[in-house]
Amino acid sequence: MWYKIKAFITFLLKSTNQHGIHSPFVYNLVTKCFYHKTNPSNINSFNLVKQWLYKNHETINITDFGSGSKVFRSNKRKVSDIAKVAGINDKKSLLLLRILTYFEPQNILEIGTSVGLSTAVLSIGNPKATINTLEGCTNTASVAQELFDTFKLKNIQLNIGDFKDSLIAITSKTQFDLIYFDGNHQKEATLQYFNLCLKTVQNNSIFIFDDINWSKEMQEAWLLIKKHPKVTVTIDTFFWGIVFFRKEQVKQHFKIRV
Repeated sequence: MWYKIKAFITFLLKSTNQHGIHSPFVYNLVTKCFYHKTNPSNINSFNLVKQWLYKNHETINITDFGSGSKVFRSNKRKVSDIAKVAGINDKKSLLLLRILTYFEPQNILEIGTSVGLSTAVLSIGNPKATINTLEGCTNTASVAQELFDTFKLKNIQLNIGDFKDSLIAITSKTQFDLIYFDGNHQKEATLQYFNLCLKTVQNNSIFIFDDINWSKEMQEAWLLIKKHPKVTVTIDTFFWGIVFFRKEQVKQHFKIRV
């Protein structure tokens, strides 16, 4: 907890808003997307999905392949608690909805489905997109699939299994416009997934890494990602690290308050 507080104070001291941005691409992204209003219909759809999960008090056993929870002490958890604690929060959800509206990515990959809340946001944000989502735990995947069926989110393909296998399989045959990394908050795993996904990159691809300030390890992973030669523009929003591969852009790194 103290690490994140210290990291947030450092972020506030070094970050800026649209007035400190000299890149036209990033300036337009911030003013026309980050600071824009979210579609009210999309907000309503998200709230319906969120409340459905919050009212689900079924208890399931979790198989955690990541860094573990800083909140839960047991792998036996209520679905509602998973959604509230580990699910995507309102601030992230609304920003993700705006990003999806702004860029309209057609092929999306999510690494870490959990109970499906963030996956639903991806579907709501662009119903025309093809979404592949990867989950290692069969019990959380079962809840997510029920959610997708209940709300008729038919553009989602749920893949269950160890990320080491499922990620290799899917990145070998598909090119993605947007990849949302939220499956393992450890340095080694994050970098492994990043390197595997690089083969799917095209000029307009977007990578979004969740919780880059989760720990010192995640900050180290983020710094290495920023230095990669294929990466041109990065945006640190404190809770996310957003990566672009636009060859027409000079290499620049931004810290933006959202």
